[in-house]
Amino acid sequence: MSLTAAMFSGVSGLAAQSMSMGIISDNISNSSTIGYKDTRAVFSTLVTESTTNTTYSPGGVIVHPSQRVDTQGLITAADADTHMAIAGNGFFVVHTQSDPTASGGNYLFTRAGTFEPDETGLLRNAQGYYLQGWAIDPDGNIPTNQSDLAALEPVNISGLTGNAEPTTTIELKANLAKEQATFGAGYVAGDMANGTTTPHFARSFQIYDSVGAAHSVTFNFLKTGTGVTPNEWTLEITADLDADGNEDVLSTEIVAFNTDGTIDLSSGATTQTNTINIPWAATLGIETPQALTLDFGTDDQSDGFTHFAGNSELVSSEVNGALFGSFNSVFIDEEGNVIAKFDNGTSKYIYKIPVATFPNPNEMGNLDGNAYDETPESGTFSLREATIGGAGRVISSATEASTVDIANEFTKMIVTQRSYSAASKIITTADEMLEELIRIKR
Repeated sequence: MSLTAAMFSGVSGLAAQSMSMGIISDNISNSSTIGYKDTRAVFSTLVTESTTNTTYSPGGVIVHPSQRVDTQGLITAADADTHMAIAGNGFFVVHTQSDPTASGGNYLFTRAGTFEPDETGLLRNAQGYYLQGWAIDPDGNIPTNQSDLAALEPVNISGLTGNAEPTTTIELKANLAKEQATFGAGYVAGDMANGTTTPHFARSFQIYDSVGAAHSVTFNFLKTGTGVTPNEWTLEITADLDADGNEDVLSTEIVAFNTDGTIDLSSGATTQTNTINIPWAATLGIETPQALTLDFGTDDQSDGFTHFAGNSELVSSEVNGALFGSFNSVFIDEEGNVIAKFDNGTSKYIYKIPVATFPNPNEMGNLDGNAYDETPESGTFSLREATIGGAGRVISSATEASTVDIANEFTKMIVTQRSYSAASKIITTADEMLEELIRIKR
């Protein structure tokens, strides 16, 4: 019985070493495969009967393929902006079909981030799987049901014809000359707009409406302080609201200064608020009113408008907004935000790429094309935002290299070959011993 069992033990050794060689060959073959995770052959004994002090029953050996899916591969630079790698835990969510709502497709998980747009603009990796993401709404929000795969949609970077950004803020830093002679009494609102009164200081700024069209807004300053309030200026803000060529008054208010030249925003002397609404004429066909936030500086500070000796001059201005711009490129940040860039310098957040994490990723089901599937042993996936809750960072213009160590695999190949030869020797030796036993009867 022991000789026959020894032969079967040798056979199990041959089978185990054959499987080990298959694992090694797969590893070596995929040493250059993006996102590939190497597999190890883990051997364990087969026991047919318990060993005693006087008996031993050979059992053999069995091999268990052990995936090392949680091993981090080297992050290497890539030429394509849409190539991605994950530094840390997690997987990209992909779908086998371009339309996840169609029948017959499946959601899968992968670290192979060689995503490039197909003919319709959908990001698809070299294995043919379509990247899924959360669409970002105009307010910058992602879906609330983030744990549901149905909340995802294929990431599409086409169809972005352009973008315009309306002006919402105007930040000014300027000095209004202390020595400026006062205009005195008699100023009526609108006199600077209609040309009756020439402002002591005026500056115009280009702003953009809701469709990216340019308009001019003018800030007209006239020193009108007298008597006990010598440090007051009248500010008249104007714009052409109906494109008839004439300036319309948006606001006429007082800007007051302290005796040290800083702006006075707390005493009530300054009546100009930090917000104005531009009521564009309906004939222009744009969003109205357009709200602008004005920033003239901090109360009692010289970080905005000042009233010092010297000339009246504009120190600096910051006006946001942009003309219509065409789609230029895509950028993906570490948090997985897909950001469309336009040639007018603006950008727009269009998708957020989730990172799927598993309690035991090494027990995921291995599929074609470096893809994995959920199994009972791997646990249920969780969709997370990148960098949050243990999810890794998304690295754009990069890919994750294979985790295969060629030198280590060749070493294991030599050991496997020797072990296979040794197992075959067990069979031939046991066969010779059985033949000797048969000759005894003769």
